[in-house]
Amino acid sequence: MKTELLERVSACALNRIFGYEPLIARKLVDSLGSAGAVFTASREDLRTLLGPYSKYNERIRGSILDECADELERLTGKGCRFIPYDDPDYPALLKECPDAPAGLYFKSESSPAEVFGSKKTISVVGTRNQSLYGKEWCERTVLGMSRNPEVCIVSGLAIGVDITAHMAALAAGLSTIAVLPTGITEIYPQRHSVAADKIARSPGSALVTDFPPGTGPQACTFLRRNRIIAALGSATILIESGIKGGGMLTARLASGYGRDVFCLPGRIDDEFSRGCNLLIRENVAQTISDLDVLALDLGLRGAVSGKRNEREALLEAYSPDCSEEKIADILKIYEIIRRNRGASIEELAGITGMPYSRAAGLTGLLESDGFICTDLLQRCTINVKKL
Repeated sequence: MKTELLERVSACALNRIFGYEPLIARKLVDSLGSAGAVFTASREDLRTLLGPYSKYNERIRGSILDECADELERLTGKGCRFIPYDDPDYPALLKECPDAPAGLYFKSESSPAEVFGSKKTISVVGTRNQSLYGKEWCERTVLGMSRNPEVCIVSGLAIGVDITAHMAALAAGLSTIAVLPTGITEIYPQRHSVAADKIARSPGSALVTDFPPGTGPQACTFLRRNRIIAALGSATILIESGIKGGGMLTARLASGYGRDVFCLPGRIDDEFSRGCNLLIRENVAQTISDLDVLALDLGLRGAVSGKRNEREALLEAYSPDCSEEKIADILKIYEIIRRNRGASIEELAGITGMPYSRAAGLTGLLESDGFICTDLLQRCTINVKKL
């Protein structure tokens, strides 16, 4: 086996053995000179370095190298690769953290240098129980960053805020990195398999994990995954979270790594804003109160908000063909939806005093032209992608 390949296989084996204690793996490599040297070291040397009663003494064996060599060969055929800690392609931000993994599994149609290179990585995380308010402002925040094409959005592919952040990034032409709580060939949740494939095929985007293939989702894998999300971002944005949850953990980890943390504030009585409000109160996070200020704090070029005036966009769309009365009603409906996220058509009719049929017709018009979205319950929200 060639030296370069042997080192990659040896690093992969060390990642398997010391997945939950990567610092030990790095100390062994530092002491013995290379990953390969760990597997040629004598039992006496290993006991001296690890201690005579270490659980790892019997796990460091030559047979695991054959297993990892076969594993990496299979992954190559699936468009995946393994990036050892000492590889020049290993992400620099992740390397800054004391608990950085011994290596990363990576799937992308772009090179690691394109994914982890000069782009500004921003982690965007939050609750699975995403509200309409959280979804809208997650999309607004990510969409606004598209004025800075060198931004890359990092998240965890989970239901809720995570998948919203990924999809908003791709829709805006930004790259995105999905950090998995499973092996690189096991997508969780399964419903996001199509999204994961789209991420892997998008320029500058990738799927990454430090878990060996075949690893399924468990409580401990999510905790281990979150540290990578926190570490890969130069800053972390928490959109919505309860007092407990993966988003809160990721935000606190990011703060512990010395990264800036920003939170979207919410109502005091909102269960899924209590975590954000707590981090702001503890001075762990800065408040997101203005997207242009956020851009400056993140070190981005230009304004983040960068959208057309909503009224001007509506007038431009409807003035040529609609009467003044109809335009006034369209503006009224739109403004109420903007102020009351999730308002139903029936509620819109009640607030405006319009007949239900007229409110339904105008919301249908706004939806067909992409200005709003409605769900199965006829709840209306602003479509920020149109602005």
